[in-house]
Amino acid sequence: MEVWEVHRPGPLASGPLRRATRPDPRPGPGQLLVEVRACGVCRTDLHVAEGDLPVHRPAVVPGHQVVGRVLAAGPGASRFSPGDRVGVAWLAWTCGRCRACRLGRENLCPEARFTGWDLDGGYAELLVAEEAFVYRLPEGLSDLEAAPLLCAGIIGYRALRRAELPPAGRLGIYGFGSSAHLTAQLALRQGAEVHVVTRSEAACELALALGCASAHTAGPPPVPLDAALVFAPAGPVLADALAALAPGGVAVSAGIHLSDLPPLSYQRHLFQERDLRSVTANTRADGEAFLALAARLGVRATTTAYGFEEADQALADLAGDRLTGSAVIRLGSEA
Repeated sequence: MEVWEVHRPGPLASGPLRRATRPDPRPGPGQLLVEVRACGVCRTDLHVAEGDLPVHRPAVVPGHQVVGRVLAAGPGASRFSPGDRVGVAWLAWTCGRCRACRLGRENLCPEARFTGWDLDGGYAELLVAEEAFVYRLPEGLSDLEAAPLLCAGIIGYRALRRAELPPAGRLGIYGFGSSAHLTAQLALRQGAEVHVVTRSEAACELALALGCASAHTAGPPPVPLDAALVFAPAGPVLADALAALAPGGVAVSAGIHLSDLPPLSYQRHLFQERDLRSVTANTRADGEAFLALAARLGVRATTTAYGFEEADQALADLAGDRLTGSAVIRLGSEA
């Protein structure tokens, strides 16, 4: 099979991704062999390729927003049948025994493994996944539309839950890429007033087209916020979001990687019961709940498709802020 692998983590200009040929994988007990039809491109893929996240698996195949068809099942795998359309997401395995897992917080399992970081992911023609961590996808979505829901959508859903936005509350979104434009739709359809701050003029246009109340490339939102979601991986932006909160507001950092925070002022950033929270991966329950909600509310990804041979270009365009919405690698004409 053909894959893209991270052969030497470093700046994209150094060419960390390499196209390679590998033997076809085989599913083990409780696993599925999946033919990849589409794979969303996530900023976490960029962090893995550039070395912002430490190497967990040498020459790992990135990609964790995978839509595909089941080709075969290993011993004991019985939830899906060959030909079923499935989704493979970031959370790939948890121990099920630790205190976090027993409390329903499997996203915090210290032994958790992740697709495209610990295990080979979807920048490939085939992959193997644990059946217990694979999703059945809603009907009515193309492969390209479904792929970004599997991380960008799920993480945005968890971030929105962590924000505890009150009914009809004012939500600020900082950065307006793949996850943010899906989360904005989710919030809007549930009655929120959404304000966007992002450095891209095109992203501002998309935000307004989706129904956001305001979108700006600089400066604070025009009103105090009940909650803020920060998708930009920049500590100073998170500090700005805290400063924009109304008393009792909540700011949530939604990424896996963030540059250092600047010094915070207690009076300006935290006093009057302002909260700062983070998001760490997701539980399978998050994924199931979000996919059902997205289907019911009509959440749709704005996508730019790339051929498999263009996977490195897709990642470069993400790094260069040349994308609006979600980038998706397409394998085959049916995606």
